[in-house]
This record gives sequence, structure tokens and C-alpha cells, in this order.
Amino acid sequence: MAAAETAATSTPGCLVWQAREVANQVLVDVDGRQLKLSNLDKVLYPAVGLTKAQVIDYYTRVAPAMLPHLHGRPLTLKRYPDGVSSSYFYEKNCPSHRPPWVRTIAVRSRDSKKEIHYCVVDDLPSLVWAANLACIEFHTSLSLGKDVLRPTMIVFDLDPGAPADIVQCCEVGLRLRAWLDERRLDALAKTSGSKGLQVYVPLNTSVSYEETKTLALNVAHALEAELPKLVVSSMSKSLRPGKVFVDWSQNDDHKTTICVYSLRAREQATVSTPVTWDEVEECARRRQPQVLAHDAAQVLRRVEERGDLFAPVLRKKQKLPA
Repeated sequence: MAAAETAATSTPGCLVWQAREVANQVLVDVDGRQLKLSNLDKVLYPAVGLTKAQVIDYYTRVAPAMLPHLHGRPLTLKRYPDGVSSSYFYEKNCPSHRPPWVRTIAVRSRDSKKEIHYCVVDDLPSLVWAANLACIEFHTSLSLGKDVLRPTMIVFDLDPGAPADIVQCCEVGLRLRAWLDERRLDALAKTSGSKGLQVYVPLNTSVSYEETKTLALNVAHALEAELPKLVVSSMSKSLRPGKVFVDWSQNDDHKTTICVYSLRAREQATVSTPVTWDEVEECARRRQPQVLAHDAAQVLRRVEERGDLFAPVLRKKQKLPA
């Protein structure tokens, strides 16, 4: 097939890349890095017709807000080669066929005692490369690769058991925020992009996972004691129907959590979206889950209008209460 010069991908609004099409691949220059993008017309979200090109376009455009939250963190890729309605797999070890400029971090596995070489997405070329692998979801560590045993934040993952939904998560999230406020700890909220709500407490001080996990577990127990008809702290799935599971277990060095601004493998191409506490209160008051459901296009507009609402997670310093 003869090479054909192209100005950019076919998606409107995408950054203009120097590119040419060769043998069903598009050769692109992204910030001086050479990449081959393939199968750009493949539909990854059948319900809304979102193609691989559009997924790459979304990550390209949200990159200024998302990259600081990926920077320096071990990353697990969740890949959907044939789209979100087909099979997927998690990839912890960075693919061996990665470009030489994609950085990795070696972390010793607790189970196998072997080193896992995680990808690190620090820049736009690395993000575009990962998206081209049909990585729909980006799952990051709560710690930086330079000190994997020191979390920079605590996360409370509020997971509803049907028929409970994000409305009940908001109710629990507001009570959790009040508990934190009483101890002079600021917290930020984001949707999981799936069913629930996640509350983050920035720390950015010297602390261990043992300390953060213990605190998260104690808070989960306290919320369950206060709201026994609404909250469950046990890992047992049989106890979750109609309640909100306050998942404290994510505060662990061998676990990862969905990164803010990551797409989720849901029908409507929803995104893990930073939300204000006013929006959380509105969702709880109106009892309308759709208040906090944001797709890729909506998130790009929110970032353009409001900037990165989640930025304080990266810089605010707080100490754990005694």
C-alpha cells in the first residue's frame, strides 16, 4: 500500500500530529516520539460507537489534567483488544515490545517474590502508546515508584450493592467527609466511573500503608456502627445487597485504584471524574444517580471550564490523626 500523508487522526479536535498512513497503520510523531497507531476505526464502545481513534483522542486531550496523576506511579493496564463488551486482561508487567522511551519501575511481588516491571506513563507519547494498546482503564498505585511502601494518599472506595447506587454512596461520603473534617483532614471526591464514589485524603507526608490501612479500617467500622442499615465494612459479598461497602482494603502496596480521568469499560464510556462536595450533596438531595455520571465529552468540557479539580491530592500535605 502506498504511503499517504495525513494531517492527523480522523477524529475532530484531536491534536495535529505529523503522520502518514502505511499498511493500515498510521505513523505519528507525538512530541518528537515516533509511534505506530493501528486499527483506529475499530469500535471499542459498541453502544455509543466510540472508536479506538476517539479513545486515543480523549486521552490526548485530557492529558494535561491526567498526566500529573499518572506521573511516577506504577501502572496496571486494563486492556480490551476487542472492545468493552469482549474479553479483557490486566497487564502488570510492561509489554516487552514497548518503545525504549517508555519508563518502567521494578517492584518486588509479595506473592512470587519476583520483580514486576510496571509501566510508568509520564508523558503524552507514553499515554498515546498505552491507549493504542486498547488500554481503556489506567489503574495506579497510591504510592510513587521511588518509594512504593509510602502512600501519598488514603482512598475510601464506596461500592454500592444493588439496589443501592451512587446516591447511597453520596450519603455515606458526606458522613465520611464530616468525620474527616472533625479531625481537620481535607478530602476530595471522584466518581469511580462505574457504580460508586471514591473519597481521597491527600497526605504527601511520611506514612506507611500499615498506618493508612488501619485508619481506613477503623473509619469503616465506625461508619458501620453509626449507619448499620446503610454501611458494611466486611469483605463478604453476601452482606452487601442494599448497602454501601466502605472498601478500606485498597490502601495496600500491592493494590491499584482507577486513576482519575480514566475511561471505564461501561456502555456509555463513562469516566472516573472529580466532583465537588456541592455536587455530591446535590446527588444525595435529588436522589438522581445521573447527576454524577459523566462521559468523555462531558469531562473534557469540565476540565476546560474548571481545570483539574483533583490537583490538591498531589500537593496538599496532611498528617494522620493520632
